[in-house]
Amino acid sequence: MAQCMQEHHDPEGNPAMSGTVSPSSRPSPRTVLISGASIAGPALAHWLHRYGFAVTVVERAPELRTGGYKVDIRGAAVEVAERMGILADIQRASTDMRTGAYVNDDGKRIATLPAAIFGARVGRDDEIMRGDLARILYERTRADVEYVFGDSITSLTERADEHGHGSDGTGGVEVTFERGAPRRFDLVVGADGVHSNVRRLAFGPEEQFVRHLGAYISAFSLPNELGLDREELYHAVPGRLSCVYSSAGDPEAKGLLTFRSPRLAYDHRQPDRQLALLDAAFKGVGVRPSEGWTQIPRLLEAARAADDFYFDGLQLVEMDRWSRGRVVLLGDAAHCPSPASGQGTGMALVGAYVLAGELAVAGRGPEEAFDRYEKEMRGYVAVNHALAEKFAKDMTADTRRQIRFRHLMMRILPYMPWKNLVAKKIAEEVQRGANAITLKDHPVLVAAGRHAPTAGHAPATGHAPAAGSPTYAA
Repeated sequence: MAQCMQEHHDPEGNPAMSGTVSPSSRPSPRTVLISGASIAGPALAHWLHRYGFAVTVVERAPELRTGGYKVDIRGAAVEVAERMGILADIQRASTDMRTGAYVNDDGKRIATLPAAIFGARVGRDDEIMRGDLARILYERTRADVEYVFGDSITSLTERADEHGHGSDGTGGVEVTFERGAPRRFDLVVGADGVHSNVRRLAFGPEEQFVRHLGAYISAFSLPNELGLDREELYHAVPGRLSCVYSSAGDPEAKGLLTFRSPRLAYDHRQPDRQLALLDAAFKGVGVRPSEGWTQIPRLLEAARAADDFYFDGLQLVEMDRWSRGRVVLLGDAAHCPSPASGQGTGMALVGAYVLAGELAVAGRGPEEAFDRYEKEMRGYVAVNHALAEKFAKDMTADTRRQIRFRHLMMRILPYMPWKNLVAKKIAEEVQRGANAITLKDHPVLVAAGRHAPTAGHAPATGHAPAAGSPTYAA
């Protein structure tokens, strides 16, 4: 493989760090298929390419999805972004939010606080639109990684016969697709979100792994008719929370609507049903000034008109194992902490770094690497799952009395001598989750930003699976 056998140099001409991994120890590249081109998938592709793997990313959507709401990069994720060489890109694309405020039913600002307090960010922590981060990761990897859009995996058949079919000499996974021809890979990674198709194929229906936290959230773009400038406005009624914000460089605004509810029956690929549920949850709110923020009806209309409408439950993914044979899960597919945690994107970046690093130093079989990946990540995940449960409960108030009390506290906070202590206390919980992992240093075979050629992938041979080979099919 070209990127393993030649000496690589950084942009200044210095030899790239090679650490303890010998490029000659693998006569041909290990091939990896990643399902999902959002955050976790391209981040993993970046690291795997640098470690000498040949990577393919398959994405169900016909093109890169650039919608979504703002996401936080905190703690260990900041360190990973810096090691990837994308921290400056993230800083340039920062939402640069200035303030956050709660408003009353008339839209009057009750209290205004610095946005950093709302986001519990400290130091180099930053905030970016999910779509901007996805674009950064894609642009960083597109020259080195094969991307296949508009396709999806339909079955996974692991081979382990006496000859070995993987390029690492110990086996492989035959993959069939909805549209493309079958292919064989050494490893398959499910980085395809909370409703992971790979997890369903390899582990079973999502109901046994997804736990509902009692609320739903929707996000969408809308015209910035309120004239917001890097500001977010919140309004609460019992059991429901709405938000409108604008970020730097975006002429549009974003809307968020959250409501408490037991688990609802709907298909996550049916937006009409999701919109109907959203309408029902906010029915009557804001129709008159005495019944909620008068912007709510406009937000519901904007949700219907938006081409980037998103709707899902606040839910945790909880699994005893994240791997089975040569299939492994990453990011939300393995351990979604729900949007309530504010940590999902950061955990995806960190998980990609950890998994790729362990695969880079693994021997012929991936099992040891998968075990070490889980061992490193489990404590980090547990802390953030606990935060998600707490924040999901606190996200919406149950009564108007609770809402009035929150408004009062926010109104007096800027004038209190202990305001900095309160802000620090709020940030401490989030920061504990953001920094609940110690990152290892891993060697790099391919210099960052140097696009070594990616080896082609052998097509599936059509051989029948060996006896006892597991097949995961749609």
